[in-house]
Amino acid sequence: MTKRFFSTLCLALLATVTTIWIVACQPSTSVTDTNTTTTTTPTSSSSGGVKDNLRLGALLPITGDLSSIGAPMIKSIDFLVETVNKCGGVMGKPIAYFKEDDRTDPPAGAEAMTKLVKVDNVGAVIGSFASSVSTAALAIAVPNKVTMISPGSTSPIFTERAKKGEFNGYWYRTAPPDTYQALALANLAYKKGARKVATLVINNDYGVGFEKSFVEAFEKLGGTIVNKINPTRYDPKATTFEAEAKGAFGSKPDAVAAILYPDSGGAVIKAAFEQGLTKDVKILLTDGVKTEDFPKLIGNTPEGKLILAGAIGTVPGADGKSLAEFTKSYKEKTGQDLGAFVPHSYDAAALIAIAAEAAKDATGDGIKSKIREIANAPGQEVSDVCEAIKLVKAGTDIDYQGASGNVDLDEFGDVKGSYDVWEVQPDGKITVIDRVSP
Repeated sequence: MTKRFFSTLCLALLATVTTIWIVACQPSTSVTDTNTTTTTTPTSSSSGGVKDNLRLGALLPITGDLSSIGAPMIKSIDFLVETVNKCGGVMGKPIAYFKEDDRTDPPAGAEAMTKLVKVDNVGAVIGSFASSVSTAALAIAVPNKVTMISPGSTSPIFTERAKKGEFNGYWYRTAPPDTYQALALANLAYKKGARKVATLVINNDYGVGFEKSFVEAFEKLGGTIVNKINPTRYDPKATTFEAEAKGAFGSKPDAVAAILYPDSGGAVIKAAFEQGLTKDVKILLTDGVKTEDFPKLIGNTPEGKLILAGAIGTVPGADGKSLAEFTKSYKEKTGQDLGAFVPHSYDAAALIAIAAEAAKDATGDGIKSKIREIANAPGQEVSDVCEAIKLVKAGTDIDYQGASGNVDLDEFGDVKGSYDVWEVQPDGKITVIDRVSP
């Protein structure tokens, strides 16, 4: 091989690699509103996103341990994007919409968030659901000045970090933190006669944060946590759960507060049943498993009865002024009833769209500059997202009233809310039997 041939080959290879790199690193330009695909030309910005066109990301569990809840949440965002694009979009342009599956896995969520930020050039992201995934995603979003609104990450750790100024105003959530839900569940347990309770939690931000708040609340009521010294925390990637089942149920508590994810958590409860430990123990559940697939996953007794029949739980409720209309429209569009966190997902997307219009700026900085202003009083109360966009475009101050609630955001990005109490019926159906407020 001559030196000239070798030099020519190297130059050709270098040119090819450079071209591939440039193409691969360009921001994605596909705009998806469930019906159309449009091409946009982004205007560069030092903040995440582009100023004159809202580029919106969704980072939720389409697969993995929380997929049964995450998939309907995605549909509600699809619905919002389609609705806004049909009524003129944001700043007169369709929302550019990019969906990523975090697979209920922090590393996968971080990878997907990197794509949304670096390739899709989004200004805001709705997500994630799992608190552990949101923690991983925030490490990418905040330095890149991308606003995140979670419809379901409820760990108290986010409030603590926001109070320390770690998020610089780029973090919000439309579901209330578990400091409130833990108090609601503790009150529910005590009301049902439980005085000795064991905790069983998934070993991540969600489970451990909830556990801490629940223990404090239940002890203040006069109850006892029987495994407080040696709390039962399970690894969702483990293959056997006999020891964890015994750790929570083996001390013969009146009830077990089980803060779980569906697939892995179901295996723990099933292991407890198979060891004969669930008899006469009330099982208390939370938002992470409020799906009718969960009781089926755990299965039946030898007599053919659901193991989980009679279990009760709490979940952030929805009581917004537009809930009835949203419920009807969502059912007509998807053919499905509302699932947990569906209204909260819709409201997260609505807040982003309205804030971008109000700021005349769809970057992360633009959205965060207006989001509390359009979510909170004072202002004209409005619940229809198209009407809200029309009003802020005209310079009118508004107070958006969501389907999930009034979505008033405090300085730490939190909302307050009420909680539905739900029960697993003998046929596996889940029925809301009460509502409690912390």
